[in-house]
Amino acid sequence: MNILGRLGSSIYDKRKWILLIWIFAILIFGFFALKLPTVLSGNGFEYKGEYNQTRKILEKDFGDPKSSIILVFEKDKTISEKEFKEFIQDIFNKLNNFDSAKDIMSPFDKEGMLKNKYAYGMLTFDKKAESLGKEITNLKKVLRNKHGLKVTMTGEPIIVQDLNVASQEDLAKAEMIGLPIALVVLVLAFGGLIAASLPIVIGVVSILITMGTVYFFSYHFDLTIFILNIVPMIGLALSIDFALLFINRYKEELQSKSIQEALNITINTAGRSIIFSGLCVFIGLSGLWFIKIDIFQNVALGGMLVVLIAAISALTLLPALLGLLGKNINKLSVIPVTERENTVWHQLAKAVMNHPIIMAALALAILLAGLIPVRQMVLAIPGTDSLPARYPSRLALETFQEQFIAKEKRDEKKVTFVLKTKGPVIQYSNFKKISPIIHDLEKDHLVHTVISPFSATGIRNENQLYQFLQHGNAAQLTPLKEYFFRDNKMLIEVYLNTGEHSAKARQWVKNWSQKKLGIQLFIGGPIKFEQEIFDEIYHKAPYGLLLIVLSTFVILMTAFRSILIPLKAILMNVLSLGCTFGIVVWIFQQGHLGTAPVDIALILPVFVFTLVFGLSMDYEVFLISRIQEFYLQSGDNTLATISGLTYTSKIITSAAAIMIVVTGAFAFTGVMPVKQLGVGIAIAIFIDATIVRMVLVPALMKLLGDWNWWLFGYHFKRQQNPKRKPA
Repeated sequence: MNILGRLGSSIYDKRKWILLIWIFAILIFGFFALKLPTVLSGNGFEYKGEYNQTRKILEKDFGDPKSSIILVFEKDKTISEKEFKEFIQDIFNKLNNFDSAKDIMSPFDKEGMLKNKYAYGMLTFDKKAESLGKEITNLKKVLRNKHGLKVTMTGEPIIVQDLNVASQEDLAKAEMIGLPIALVVLVLAFGGLIAASLPIVIGVVSILITMGTVYFFSYHFDLTIFILNIVPMIGLALSIDFALLFINRYKEELQSKSIQEALNITINTAGRSIIFSGLCVFIGLSGLWFIKIDIFQNVALGGMLVVLIAAISALTLLPALLGLLGKNINKLSVIPVTERENTVWHQLAKAVMNHPIIMAALALAILLAGLIPVRQMVLAIPGTDSLPARYPSRLALETFQEQFIAKEKRDEKKVTFVLKTKGPVIQYSNFKKISPIIHDLEKDHLVHTVISPFSATGIRNENQLYQFLQHGNAAQLTPLKEYFFRDNKMLIEVYLNTGEHSAKARQWVKNWSQKKLGIQLFIGGPIKFEQEIFDEIYHKAPYGLLLIVLSTFVILMTAFRSILIPLKAILMNVLSLGCTFGIVVWIFQQGHLGTAPVDIALILPVFVFTLVFGLSMDYEVFLISRIQEFYLQSGDNTLATISGLTYTSKIITSAAAIMIVVTGAFAFTGVMPVKQLGVGIAIAIFIDATIVRMVLVPALMKLLGDWNWWLFGYHFKRQQNPKRKPA
């Protein structure tokens, strides 16, 4: 008896103990799963590069706060200017005792902070945005609206907190949509309520234990709020997939065998498929480890854990439950089971095998047509626009920018330069090195404005400016030096005339980082942040993708002893994913199907590829495993393919339908990157389970005949039947 056979016997014999162990695990890890949202923060785009280094210099040497909260005030037409000012003053009087803030600035402290019916103030902090939960709660107690008068908090700390709330709301909403529909699909697949409920149970258990396990990693990792969406999205879909395959085979074997025999055969066959398909998904997600950005590391961590736990639960908890239920799995039937020979799947399989060239050509034509919009894809790092438009913090930030920040001076156009010299920066020899750099910046055709000591004083000549800095009026020099100079460092602010998320802007900051200026240059600002994130993904993602492709090839080659099957699987996967990206661009970026045009989240191509590449291998393994079984029995490739399709199509379609429902439910949520990710995965699975798995795979299986099972001159069917030649 092999390992899986011994596992099946052990599980059946100790099924009650296994169930008790799982119940204990659910109670322990479930407790910590409930605590997970409290340790999540940020959007996950943290990278240890020059941007972070510059930010630390600005905080340490130039006194920049680690975070800030903006208070946006608004009045309606019925309120006088005097009442508006009194309302603002009253709030800031209450804030005088707010000791948590590093600094508090009211609209009366600086000209331009109060305009018509709008005003803004600011609180700065020496804590990171994600650490201000207590301070935000205390502020909410102070900030009270009145009739016709409104004050709203915004800024990174508020956006981070609201994203956390929105993610939890989205998860609850997606589950409310996805789980009932998934249950209906399962009832249609199995015909009975008991069998249909088991995959949901396995899915929920896998998610709960994974999220409880992830909690412990918060002591060593910065965990992003998107993990609340990613783990359930992957875990529920994959767990149900595994359970569907397992239960279907168990019910099939139970018709002619005892409970223990049916369980042993199921673990030997469906269990083997689960191990191989789980391994494909696990390795697919491991490719994200190459990208040293928090959100990718988080998804790799959460995704790999949930795959591992889903596979373990499918191979231990599910068999234990089936062993206890026995033939009761067929009770509470609500839909009669159709004979396989009369199903639509059998007819479809025969139609594809009868016209393989036409079917393959049609499938390829559809996939290639979907690729067309891909070349227009514009990628962007998710920002404030990730938050649903209904959130006051997003609306307040948009109001603040529109009313008080000129378009050419907004953050998305800003680049911060810190020049570091040997010795004091105002020393003449150092100042002479810096001046040409500033003048070069001012002449650059991509630069709109340079804010420097030259622009601040209006003095263009470097010698005259140097003399002014040495001997000028103290009243004028003090604010100038405090803003631009710190010992051996000088601050320069540059605003580019490029558009938002501009590739030209990213290349511009990269070119400046690589210039040899004779002095040390640190570059910060949102554009530098984007450039580092994009570069990290572009440079590291290919290594992860190469690992995924090569590992998948080896796994499938080992599983099926074939060269052509894994090669076809990889090529078809790449083609179907390309088609998926084209459709996502058409929906979101081009603004079809009722969506407003929006750039594609930078995470989408990498996540969808790594997730779906592994997930779609489920269907490949499920289908080809069954075809291989029939081929070994009959030696007839065509008959084996038809039988394999007939036996697995309903389960593959049901599994795909559930995965589409579970992931597609996120299309109705508000956090834009999650919405795009859910839609992208749902489309990819739909294409894979229909066009690829039901049409293209069998058509190519028919055309290639016995050569499907060839491995470097070794043909296992030919060994059993030496007279038979490859078709």
